[in-house]
Amino acid sequence: MKAWHRARNLIMNLVGLVWLCAGAVQADSWPTDPQLSGNTFLPPGLIALQNDTLNNPLTLWLDKGNTLWRDASGGRSCQSCHGALQAMRQAAPGFPKLAGPDATLINLEDQILRCRQRTGQAGNRLEDDEVLALSAVLHHAARQQPIAVQADAAHASQWQAHLEHGAQLFATRMGRMNLACMHCHDQNVGKQMRTDVISPANPTGFPIYRMAWQRLGTMDRRLRACYSGVQAVLPAPGDPALRDLELYLKVRANGLPLDGPSIRR
Repeated sequence: MKAWHRARNLIMNLVGLVWLCAGAVQADSWPTDPQLSGNTFLPPGLIALQNDTLNNPLTLWLDKGNTLWRDASGGRSCQSCHGALQAMRQAAPGFPKLAGPDATLINLEDQILRCRQRTGQAGNRLEDDEVLALSAVLHHAARQQPIAVQADAAHASQWQAHLEHGAQLFATRMGRMNLACMHCHDQNVGKQMRTDVISPANPTGFPIYRMAWQRLGTMDRRLRACYSGVQAVLPAPGDPALRDLELYLKVRANGLPLDGPSIRR
């Protein structure tokens, strides 16, 4: 474990140097199509890093995730229940979904946490390396599979209520900046915001390795960063409002292929 962390820190430092050398070269113009992946809005330096299998920091989490999937040191492995990773290609595209006797809306990382807690495994927070690594390999296995988030027939009205609340949150002004998600991700797609280019917020590339974090992160963390960006009160990790917002974003991106995990600024 210590060796893995040392390797991760070394690659993080190398990645930072690569990014500084690559520079933030921008295209002359950016697309505005609302059906595009966030990868379309990356500068050339980040695209090159994302395609570099030797220096791409995502490989650390993918390697760790593959090891964890087969790890039976706690008694049973993920593979012993679910089979090979490629058999799980349809898992990630269907989250978030209602689960359990109380029909709680959960995302993929929540499901991983439930499995790990049930089997007594370590790493039981959303942003723990083990959870992130397993999320990364499950999303990687599902690459090019279309997002397919659908209503739960047994709890249709409850599912619809979550979706409508997510849509409401997307359109609600908040924070000292008095901005809603829609003001950036509907009305200003393709425009420059500081060093970033605004994307349509299609959640196809998660989990993401964000340069500002120097590590992998979930959609939960990215949404909370947006709250921080508009200077709003941050919801706690795993807050139901974040799940409703994720549900809305996934539903409006239904049919788009997953292309994560991926790199962002």
